[in-house]
Order: sequence, then C-alpha cells, then structure tokens
Amino acid sequence: MKTFCVLFFACILSLATAGAATEQEIVNQSAAILRDFQRMPEKGIPADILRHAKGLAILTVVKVGFGVSGKGGQGVVVARTSGGNWSGPSFVGTGGAGWGLQIGAQVTDFVFVLNSNRAVRSFSHDGNVTLGADASVAAGPVGRDAHAGVTPTAAIYAYSRSKGLFAGASLEGAVIATQKTANARYYGRPVSGADILSGAAAPPAGARVLRSALHR
Repeated sequence: MKTFCVLFFACILSLATAGAATEQEIVNQSAAILRDFQRMPEKGIPADILRHAKGLAILTVVKVGFGVSGKGGQGVVVARTSGGNWSGPSFVGTGGAGWGLQIGAQVTDFVFVLNSNRAVRSFSHDGNVTLGADASVAAGPVGRDAHAGVTPTAAIYAYSRSKGLFAGASLEGAVIATQKTANARYYGRPVSGADILSGAAAPPAGARVLRSALHR
C-alpha cells in the first residue's frame, strides 16, 4: 500500500512539474517570481540583500499529501560572475516522497539568496545540494528590516510564498539537483553548471528576461 501511494503521488508530481514547462518557460517563470518578490515592499526581499547576493536559486515546488507526501519542483540558479554581471541560468530540480500524518496540497515559490561564493560553488558541481547540510539555511530578513544591512548570518537566505494548505512546507533538508539535460537543451550543447555560473558559457538570448529582472 505504501509503495502504491508513493507511486501515485509521484505520478501527480510528474504531471505537475516534469515536461509541463519548457526551459524557456521555466526561465520566464523564475523572472516573474523574482519580480513578485521585489514588488512586496514590506514583506519582500530587501534591496540590500539582493545587491550583495553572490547568487540566487529560484524554484517552484509542488507538494501533495494524504498520509503519504511527495514533492517535486523546477527552477534555475544564477550567480554573479567575476565581472559583476549575472550569469545565465543553470537548471535545477528537486523531488521526494515521505510518510506521515500530512494532508493537503501546496504550490510554493522559493527564492534562495546565496550569500557566499562557497554557496554558489555548491551549485556548480553538477551534483546534488542538500539544503542545511551542504550550506546553512535561514529565513531571510524581509522588507525594511533593520537587520537587512548586516553581515549575513547564514550561507543561504530562504524566502517563500505559498498557495494552498499543507502542514510543513519547508525545504530544509531537501536535495536540489543540477538538470544536465535541461542545460544542454537550453544552451544547445553539453555545458557544466560551473561554466554557466562562472559566465564562461554565454547566456542564450532567452535569458534576457531573467537578467532584466535581476538588474531591477
């Protein structure tokens, strides 16, 4: 029964996330999410936090549960290059299943502010990043918070916006994996996450929408 439920929710998540969006649609969605967070003066990401960020990870995660829970999501990571410009997007995804008294469904947009070069490097190895293990994660200051200008207290600041009802929507401990196939499709050739985030791989024209949102 447990195996059946896991497979059932995996199918739901596959319909909700995998194949439903092209790489360009994911880039466009990531740009829209970032703009939405920038438009919330009292509850959004402080401009000072974004100004000093070394990188950003932007994801939309779908989570469903009825005894068995499952989640899946897609998004991108970008980083500041040595020249101070923003890199092109490197595609990432997350997913998993669990067991417990969890009921509901939720779609959550996440923006993870990477406050250090080490945090950026953790996304550059074309492997998996475990939030809270490979890099410390903390809820980031919001709006006009007086602490927005101080030295970051964690390698990654997490911001989220949810639609739906679910008990426990945190991505603490979640594994985020580089999507090598998506990167190859978007850049027209096999390209590593390190080359993308360092700026060695030139961003495709379609990345302008995201880079424009990053420069606001």
